[in-house]
Amino acid sequence: MADFQLHISGTLGLLLGVCLAAGVFADLLHLPKVTAYLLVGLLVGPSLLDLVPIDHVHIFEPILKLAMALVLFNLGCEFTFAKFRRIARRCLILSAAEIFATFSLVTLGLLVFGAPASMAILLGCLAVATAPATTILVLKEFRSEGPITEKTGFLVAMNNLACILLFEFGFLFIQMKQGGAASSFLSQAGIVVTDIVGSMVLGVVGGLVISYGCGFLNSKRWLVLLVATVTFLLGIDESLHVPYMLTFFVMGVTVANTSDYKAKIVDELDHLSGLLAVLFFAAHGTELDAKAFVAAGALGVVYIVSRILGKWLGIYVAAKLTNQSNEVRVWLGGCLFAQAGAAIALSTIAVERNPELGLPIQAIILGSVVLFEIIGPLFIRKSLIETGEVPLAQAIHHTSRTPVQQFQAVVDRFRAAVRNAEHTVDAETVTTSRVKVSDLIRKTKGIPQSANFDDVIDHIEHSHDNTYPVVDDRMGVVGVIRYPLLSDVMFDHSASQLVRAEDLVSESNAILHPDDPAARAFELFQNETDDCIPVVTRVEPMELLGVVRRSDVMHALITQRRKRK
Repeated sequence: MADFQLHISGTLGLLLGVCLAAGVFADLLHLPKVTAYLLVGLLVGPSLLDLVPIDHVHIFEPILKLAMALVLFNLGCEFTFAKFRRIARRCLILSAAEIFATFSLVTLGLLVFGAPASMAILLGCLAVATAPATTILVLKEFRSEGPITEKTGFLVAMNNLACILLFEFGFLFIQMKQGGAASSFLSQAGIVVTDIVGSMVLGVVGGLVISYGCGFLNSKRWLVLLVATVTFLLGIDESLHVPYMLTFFVMGVTVANTSDYKAKIVDELDHLSGLLAVLFFAAHGTELDAKAFVAAGALGVVYIVSRILGKWLGIYVAAKLTNQSNEVRVWLGGCLFAQAGAAIALSTIAVERNPELGLPIQAIILGSVVLFEIIGPLFIRKSLIETGEVPLAQAIHHTSRTPVQQFQAVVDRFRAAVRNAEHTVDAETVTTSRVKVSDLIRKTKGIPQSANFDDVIDHIEHSHDNTYPVVDDRMGVVGVIRYPLLSDVMFDHSASQLVRAEDLVSESNAILHPDDPAARAFELFQNETDDCIPVVTRVEPMELLGVVRRSDVMHALITQRRKRK
């Protein structure tokens, strides 16, 4: 046992397992899951507990790039030409201002604090990049919709394109000034442009292959086609040393404009990209180096502060000059703070080309990424909630069962399976059961129809039901609030003071009385999707006494059958 070394499959299971636990805690603490996955990776990685061998993480590299490619493909699929033109009209000025402000403030800030000019210029170029995987997956996690969400996706794409161009031409300019360029500026610039155009051409070809293939292949074969195309093109990009991020963004744009099945293609990839994204952030977290954050020193702090100011001020000033909404001015910049993949990859290229120049740049990037990847998702979540672009069900914490209730449900399912009643209780058991509704009732006062928005949210977060009776002043049931339907209600702080419980009510004709047999509850649940049904008195005003849960009815009837046998 002293020589025990965890196999790579064990590392994979460990990362996924701890991320699963981290996701639960993220819900409890109202954190984006991306942040939780990164923190878990940092915890089990070499910086802290050192439970994950770093060489195993390096072996995952092709899978991690596949995850990034799928995220960029999904992002590209959001942009039809019509949508792109509509967003571009409002966003190109925002993008240009944000890129200029970020580059300028970071470069000048570093120069003022004594950084060499070449180092300051390249860090200014890298500061423009926004982590696409982090940003887009937080947007998907919260299922956000609205102008901030749309503009964020557009700006992320523009930032990474601009970062690649600025870095390549910036590095070329520095080489020319230092006399290290092997050929003329124009020839070197031609190589850069050729690489970028070639990357985009590959994306167009890949998109056409997917659109054509999905048009005549059975949908069961789509996933194979998608993964085959993405991995093949990823290999081509790596072999040719061209920027693969552009390839897969352009591939998504191509599919969005050439396929009738764009939505189905994205849905087909969702489960795979979701799993790969968990691994991506967990593995990425293990590579974060807390010591590098400290080692970045004063220049690292200047880089971090200047980059944050550049992105926020650039958006704010441009949005104000173009008369855009206050939400865009104040909150859009905060959605662009995350930074990781592109900046790290380009800093590595800088080290390969010029170690003397690249190593201090890489140290600052690796150090600052620790902070940006943790606070970035938090700022995105805050911005989306404040601007009302997150469905209510995504903005609050709610669980349908406690751990004890889930254990009981598993036991009940096992009993039912043993008795060949896997999905239903037989009619004889239901008919002869002596259990009454009064034996199963769970006390609740319901939600007053005049309750304000905060009180409704508090009730939902402290309840383990998915259906909540709403009562009038006489405790009569006026309807129910159904948690699943809250996914269609956008969480808007500005309107929350106006919302009352009665505004969220759905009609419900299913009610029970305390002297009803459990068979009556069983019948109602057969025709209802709600997880609980209100129990009221038979006499006016038919006051709410509590609720009966579906799981309690099934548990009682299964137990009754066992006793009869």
